[in-house]
Amino acid sequence: MTTLTTPEVAGTRRAMTGEERKVIFASSLGTVFEWYDFYLYGTLASFIGAAFFNEYPETTRNIFVLLAFAAGFLVRPFGALVFGRLGDLVGRKYTFLITIVIMGLSTFIVGLLPGSATLGILAPTLLIALRMLQGLALGGEYGGAATYVAEHAPNNRRGFFTSWIQTTATLGLFLSLIVILAIQNLLSTEDFAAWGWRVPFLFSVLLLGISIWIRLQMAESPAFKRMKEEGKGSKAPLSEAFGQWKNAKLALIALFGLTAGQAVVWYCGQFYALFFLQNVLKVENQSANIMVAIALLIGTGFFVVFGWLSDKIGRKPIIMAGLLLAVLTYFPLFKALTAAANPALAQAEQTIRATVTAAPGDCTFQFNPTGTAKFTSSCDIATAFLARSSVPYDLAEGPAGQPATVRIGDTTVTSYDAAAAGAGATAAQAKLTHDLNLALQNAGFPLARGAAKVPDSKLDAFAAANPELGLDVAAVRAGDKVMTPAAELVKAKLLTQAEADAAGGAEQAVYTVPNGGAFKMVADPDAINWPLTIAILTVLVIYVTMVYGPIAAILVEMFPTRIRYTGMSLPYHIGNGWFGGLLPAGVFALSAAAGDIYYGLWYPIVIAALTFVIGMIFVRETKGVDLDRIA
Repeated sequence: MTTLTTPEVAGTRRAMTGEERKVIFASSLGTVFEWYDFYLYGTLASFIGAAFFNEYPETTRNIFVLLAFAAGFLVRPFGALVFGRLGDLVGRKYTFLITIVIMGLSTFIVGLLPGSATLGILAPTLLIALRMLQGLALGGEYGGAATYVAEHAPNNRRGFFTSWIQTTATLGLFLSLIVILAIQNLLSTEDFAAWGWRVPFLFSVLLLGISIWIRLQMAESPAFKRMKEEGKGSKAPLSEAFGQWKNAKLALIALFGLTAGQAVVWYCGQFYALFFLQNVLKVENQSANIMVAIALLIGTGFFVVFGWLSDKIGRKPIIMAGLLLAVLTYFPLFKALTAAANPALAQAEQTIRATVTAAPGDCTFQFNPTGTAKFTSSCDIATAFLARSSVPYDLAEGPAGQPATVRIGDTTVTSYDAAAAGAGATAAQAKLTHDLNLALQNAGFPLARGAAKVPDSKLDAFAAANPELGLDVAAVRAGDKVMTPAAELVKAKLLTQAEADAAGGAEQAVYTVPNGGAFKMVADPDAINWPLTIAILTVLVIYVTMVYGPIAAILVEMFPTRIRYTGMSLPYHIGNGWFGGLLPAGVFALSAAAGDIYYGLWYPIVIAALTFVIGMIFVRETKGVDLDRIA
């Protein structure tokens, strides 16, 4: 029977020894580097997409990008099984030495891997394989590091010791942002997009070398050595951890009473907050990275604060309080974030609302965690556009057999069915995008429109498609122009090869049309309230530190030494890899279904609330438990 009673702690509280500091530093530093490697892909996804998938149509390209990103999360539980078993059989030290080598080499190779222009379909295939290796390695890394540190820690300071491991995910994200920002400042925008994005991946080989050297100096954990000396090790950690109900029950409680909620709060407070700034509020990427980096810098110390506090008052009260605060305040916090970071958008959302009228059954729930699903109905196309554009909308039922329409103010725009449009789907999408953006801009949404480069052979059609510009075609042709060879026009995607051939293949005049280019939702840099935005982001990070700071200690203390690495790793990585990793797809699907940029927050709120209830009922306090007495 598992014993979780707290033993009497002998002696007075002592200072941390030099050997203990070395253990914490070595484990934490290596884990920081692993998280740095893992986060680079998410932060640089747009550049990776351009390099590895640019030879393919946009839909295919987006599918590969999402697949590669999701793959790293989805395989993490399998890494927990593989390396957890190895860690319980042969030891903590050597197992998470292996994981860091796999992670570091996979990341370094991404920096060297030729793109699709050179390797074709092999490039994205290899990239996804490397991403899966990263996920497998990370699946084994965290459990090893947390177990190793915990088994070196005194019973009455385990929360404080393991909290340093908890800082590593945030520090890894912070380090990746700092390296990326530094390289962006050293290079031009064009050079960074062309090759500079590879430098952070190549830089990881230096971090790998440091991590390997440090970890080679480390000794095996005393609890594992003692277990081996006494012949109490498990010969089948997987079957013992999950095939025996007394241990499997602990894994289920750990998953649904702790890590599922911890994961959604963690991803929402760091990753989704950054995504929300960049993709929903349309804050310029570099500014959003800086804001989140500052919030992380301010908030990271609270991991240790709450780890230390958990040694005083317990792990459970702090984790449960963090979950409850998230449940109660996410909606007001994210609405406040909108008002601080993009006040024009906040104002537009209060006064402008679109109405999508669609035939019965034309609208579906657009849950797409791997990016492989295709939503082609006229309603799905319209609502996906509005959701991506941060536009609130209502759904109304229309006549059967008719395409969906979108009404914005006095303007009504008709959508299209991609399957029915066939070869004309690209042109139909371009028209829909133009018409909806124009209606939104006229209604008051903060959209800016750049200049357009128009070849002479397309000028008449361009003027007809953009009547709002009131172009005098003759005046445009009489104005400034740049004579450009047909091959360059094709390369710049101003003409297709067929269009260039139809025009005779000769050079053409290219005209610049002000305010005739693509629409872009923007956050006015001068209107952003930086102090308030950073303060809100910091609050979200502090919630993360509350649920994440004590989590390693309580997970380690739930399982006996013989299956500890395996037992704690699987629920942790299912929670973080699946519940947390699916958060972006879940949030988007909910928001698209409801026509509300905040509605997707129900995903983390409901999971955190369920975890709070289950945790309050079933999770037992473990503060101060003697690891050698858990059987």
